Amino acid sequence: MQKLYKSNLVFKDYNFNQNLLLPPSLEELIPPNHPVRIVNQVVDNLNINPLIEKYQGGGCPSYHPRMMLKVVVYGYLVNLYSSRKIEQALRESIPFMWLSGMSYPDHNTINRFRSDRLKGVLKEVFSQLVLLLIDHGHISLEEAYLDGTKIEANANRYTFVWGRRMKTYKEKIKDQLKELWAYAESVAKDELKNQPVEFEQIDVEKISRTVEQIDKALEGKEIDKKIKKKLSDVRRKWPEQLTRYEEQEKLLGNRSSYSRTDPDATFMRMKEDHLRNGQLKPGYNWQVSTQNQYILGYTLHQTTNDLGTLIGHMESIRSTLGQLPDILVTDAGYGSEKNYEYLEKNNVEAFVQYNHYYNDQKKKWKQDPHLAVNLHYNEDKDCFYCPMGQPMTLVDERYVEDKNGYKLLKKWYKAQRCEGCPMRGPCHNCEGDRVVQAAPKWFNYKSKVKRRLDSERGLYYISKRRIEVEPVFGMIKNNRNYRRFLLRGLEKVEIEAGLLSMAHNLGKMAS
Repeated sequence: MQKLYKSNLVFKDYNFNQNLLLPPSLEELIPPNHPVRIVNQVVDNLNINPLIEKYQGGGCPSYHPRMMLKVVVYGYLVNLYSSRKIEQALRESIPFMWLSGMSYPDHNTINRFRSDRLKGVLKEVFSQLVLLLIDHGHISLEEAYLDGTKIEANANRYTFVWGRRMKTYKEKIKDQLKELWAYAESVAKDELKNQPVEFEQIDVEKISRTVEQIDKALEGKEIDKKIKKKLSDVRRKWPEQLTRYEEQEKLLGNRSSYSRTDPDATFMRMKEDHLRNGQLKPGYNWQVSTQNQYILGYTLHQTTNDLGTLIGHMESIRSTLGQLPDILVTDAGYGSEKNYEYLEKNNVEAFVQYNHYYNDQKKKWKQDPHLAVNLHYNEDKDCFYCPMGQPMTLVDERYVEDKNGYKLLKKWYKAQRCEGCPMRGPCHNCEGDRVVQAAPKWFNYKSKVKRRLDSERGLYYISKRRIEVEPVFGMIKNNRNYRRFLLRGLEKVEIEAGLLSMAHNLGKMAS
């Protein structure tokens, strides 16, 4: 028996099968301040000719690149990163249907557009968005705050190649080759008398030539069975192994490792450690410069630290925006002689911290007379003075080249008569007289930057840096739940970083 409603209950009219004479427009269903309207308006004002030039024409008509760009950027804005999920949203979500004009590209078309069509042109499109923000007064190029974060690559976490391991294997090959040559000399010394061989640099050709020399020398002689087996292994395995190592070294470049499933990815320590054991994961170092929490520029790097990324990032900003910011603010991860020299030459005021900057502020650190940084330096005599007031004279100086090819001038100063000194214990515990290492140019830059950082402006910029870049990474990683790239390869990963940057800026405009 059907239950009767109470007499005082009133419901709004509901008729599922009601026909509409004039169906509602999608335009009417989207609120005036909806973020999708910002995406539509801004992308309509961008020059996408570089993107249009990527199309060759002919064949079946393509979806309009402006519509595709709007859809993909809006997808990243609302945390839809999968091409299949975007395809589904184009049929089910009113903002997506309105934005696409009821077009329904499939996931393959969306993925091809993202990974192929946007390659090499997205950064130019992104720069137009930044210039638009500058024109509207949201940001300026007076100052920029730079920092980096590591995001995991779409690669297997347990298939990797280590540069150190390759060096170890090559050293083993050298040792075994030396052992075989020594044995051949002991058995056939006269045959190898005028055939000198060095094993510092080995390659496939040298191995083949050396084995051939050994074979000729040992021909017709009684040979140890173990040596025969080793020679057989050399012919059969080593050329192939060395060829593989040479290919891997080309992929490595200056890196220490790479992933087999994404050779552009480097193994790095991530803050997001699901096993909590400090495990290395394949990833990319994403550098971002911001102002008012808008992203001014982005670059992707394969290095595990931030030290070597500053110059490349700043040159990227110069090429896309036409100029460098007047002021750059970073943490201590970027403080180096090379970076300070670059910023000074390009008239960028550097509020770039260096290692131990915060230690320099501590009373205990400042008042310790035995620390090398607190020793008095006499520029005219080019010498340091030890805590007892004795001069430490220059004993050596030379240029030291870092991994990136930058030559750093280093000097070594040696104390005199440390034996029997009453301050020997707290001063140093090394054998002989104390030796201090110094880099004059670096010392000069460090002194300038310290004075700048300790000023009232410096304290302002240091405090502001904490609320500039870090919140941007927090919004992307936590609010947008983006912790792993979907595409593989440096070029494609850079496209994803660009889409995330555009989505972030447009989302902030709409908020």
